[in-house]
Amino acid sequence: MLIKALCDYYDILSKAGKVLPEGYSNVGVHYLVSLTQEGRVDAITDYQDRIPEILKNGKTKIQTNPKTVRMPKRTEKSAIDSNIIEHRPLYLFGLSYAEDSMDADDKKAQKSHEACVKTNLEFLEGIDSPVVNAYRNFLQNWEPENEIHNGKLIELGKKYNTFRFAFCLSGNPDILLHEDPAVKKKWEQRIQEAKDSKDEDSNVQCAITGEYAPIARIHNKIKGVYGGQASGTGLVTFNNPSENSYGNEQSYNSNISEAAMEKYTEALNYLLQGRKHKILLDDLTILFWAMNAEESCEDTFLAMLNGESEKMDSEATDKMLQDLMEKSKDAEAYQRQLESLDDIDEKVVFYMVGIKPNASRLSLKFIDRKRYSDVLWNILQFQKDMQISEEFRAVPFYRIKKELVSPKSSNEVCNPALLSKVFEAIIYGYKYPIALLETVVRRVKTDKDVSITGNRIRAGLIKAVLNRMAEKEEIPMTLDRENQNQAYLCGRLFAVLEQLQDTASGGNLNSTIKDRFFASAASKPVLVFPKLLKLSQNHLDKFRGKNERNYVFYNKLISEIIDMLQGEFPDTLLLADQGKFIIGYYQQRQRFFEKKNKEQ
Repeated sequence: MLIKALCDYYDILSKAGKVLPEGYSNVGVHYLVSLTQEGRVDAITDYQDRIPEILKNGKTKIQTNPKTVRMPKRTEKSAIDSNIIEHRPLYLFGLSYAEDSMDADDKKAQKSHEACVKTNLEFLEGIDSPVVNAYRNFLQNWEPENEIHNGKLIELGKKYNTFRFAFCLSGNPDILLHEDPAVKKKWEQRIQEAKDSKDEDSNVQCAITGEYAPIARIHNKIKGVYGGQASGTGLVTFNNPSENSYGNEQSYNSNISEAAMEKYTEALNYLLQGRKHKILLDDLTILFWAMNAEESCEDTFLAMLNGESEKMDSEATDKMLQDLMEKSKDAEAYQRQLESLDDIDEKVVFYMVGIKPNASRLSLKFIDRKRYSDVLWNILQFQKDMQISEEFRAVPFYRIKKELVSPKSSNEVCNPALLSKVFEAIIYGYKYPIALLETVVRRVKTDKDVSITGNRIRAGLIKAVLNRMAEKEEIPMTLDRENQNQAYLCGRLFAVLEQLQDTASGGNLNSTIKDRFFASAASKPVLVFPKLLKLSQNHLDKFRGKNERNYVFYNKLISEIIDMLQGEFPDTLLLADQGKFIIGYYQQRQRFFEKKNKEQ
């Protein structure tokens, strides 16, 4: 299913000109080597892209990235194997970096350079153009042992071995070797000759396309997966004899044609290139794409899930989600609002894939295929579940992970199985895992120094879990004065008593009753609240004769909640009730800080 979907996606991208043509690779080039007609190195200039990045403090930082250029297909062999139009320094110069000089005695560098000279001179034979002639002269005349003190190479420093190079004609930086028409023409002729030389009698039916074609023996590497090898990791590999069938070896066992292999690996590498099509969930890389060439679906998906994207900032995302939420109760209005989003086809098929590397290959953790509108609807419901006040604020998915880890913990890794279950619940609209409620309740009870945003997200998570467990909106978005659940009322009462203590002391306390009694009050209310009510009388006495308005307000509110409790506190609160206690506490606290207009 995955490989077929990637092949189909490659066809879509190919029509739009977004993927490489067959026989080419993208190479990140750091430096441009200028050659004279005689083949001498005239200059080595920085060829990287410079991208301004605005930091949180408002300052601008210039970020440098290698310039991506298209070259003939690169080799993926770990042994010495030269490319046509080489880009690696050991092959080009035959030198490795040493302290303040270059080393020409490196055996690997010597063999690499010899292979480069031999392979490229053979390929360039018969080609006549200024830049090719300069490159040919360079290969013939460059002597590594005479260049160990070459200042242009020494200036590149310790990272010399990791840099990648391209060539141009001196004084003409636009005349590039890899873009020379004669070079491209000969390379494409070689690709076609290789195709024509295949023995048609050895063709086998491809398991992906159903066509009879040559089967790929080794599949291209996949790069960009978090935790994967820098040189790339295989998705389809057969390393052990026990995996072979009917005498087949390596990837001949998979019956995937070379054409299908090129398509799926190219499409997968395209998805992994930037941030538009992937998110990281600890050590799990999640890829997503819509089966069309536009990227508006992916952008909206990212905005709804992460709170912002490349095209929408957090403010625009909040507005979009709020508009969708207001229309969500009316199916027709919601559909119209969805259709109004720019360049979005809500009926398009949307894929989500989770991959993770192991010791030898990529491991597929899940693959989901859904209609795009269903995905958006479920994410909208998740954002709706997370709202805990009338002021709408989108909750980025990465913040959920942050709130599941203690702020004092040096290990910021969250349970990956729990995060995966939460992600699945969001995308499919399933019930949230009960482990999520256990974790959040534990964090609320044990963590003291948590930001206002953190408290809001944790309360939203508890509300979301409880409401989906009940299969109805048991807990509304804002304070529910009619809710008579004992745990919810106890949470409200604790918030009132804390606010009373804070007001009576003038806000000058280093710690409040929350720091000492919150965890025990959420578990054993009957043991804690009698003490807190007794303490509250001392705080109320401070208002007598000085601030009768506060005295009446707090006394009335405490009495109102105790009446609804019918004068009894529950003995023990189970997990779900502890969650309701926390929600009651948070919503009552929020009410104290809400801005009220004159009429209220």
